[in-house]
Amino acid sequence: MNKELIPLIKDAYQERNGILGYRQMAIKLNREHNLTVNHKRIYRLMKILHLQSVCRRKRKKYIQSTPEITAENILNREFSADRFGEKWLTDVTEMKYGLEQKAYLSAILDLGDKSIVAFVLGHSNNNELVFKTFDIAHKEYPDVTPLFHSDRGFQYTSKTFHKKLVDAEMTQSMSRVSRCIDNGPMEAFWGMMKSEMYYLKKFRSYDELEDAISEYISYYNNHRYQKRLNCMAPLEYR
Repeated sequence: MNKELIPLIKDAYQERNGILGYRQMAIKLNREHNLTVNHKRIYRLMKILHLQSVCRRKRKKYIQSTPEITAENILNREFSADRFGEKWLTDVTEMKYGLEQKAYLSAILDLGDKSIVAFVLGHSNNNELVFKTFDIAHKEYPDVTPLFHSDRGFQYTSKTFHKKLVDAEMTQSMSRVSRCIDNGPMEAFWGMMKSEMYYLKKFRSYDELEDAISEYISYYNNHRYQKRLNCMAPLEYR
């Protein structure tokens, strides 16, 4: 059995540029090769082969601005959801390309199927970036009225954004001050995406970074199997 697994492990590891840990590797092999291999066996074989997944880095801390509007932490770390469109999380993260030029990625994550509902990359971390992300999600799913959770970044505490939520009949929820864990699944997605894609190479241009992000999110939504989703990918689970 081990002799058969080793080439499959090597191929899968190379296919995804070394981002698969032993748990993800076990799910992938079982799904795509109709196997029933325990993750502990995969762990032992990957250790023998000296194959290790990339590690995540700590996220930078940013100074909060004075908010126009705040909301209670209604989500209260209740990160489970029974269906798509029940709870959405959002955030913005910083990336770099070229000669230390900055880009900012805004995204919305659904807690029901863990999919990325919408995302926008921009040159500035401003209201337009966040508003555009929200507008894309709302246009795609106009009848969905989730609890909408974010941190207390200036975009989310603006009167304009609050009005967007009210008009869409969504309820606003915000993390407590300096409590990243209140937006845990969103933070976890950033860490996963950066360790599995962003930190693996240098991006020479904005377009190259944008293409890589689009490719990764497509892979994540359609092909990145998750144990908590019955070993299915987010859109497959939905």
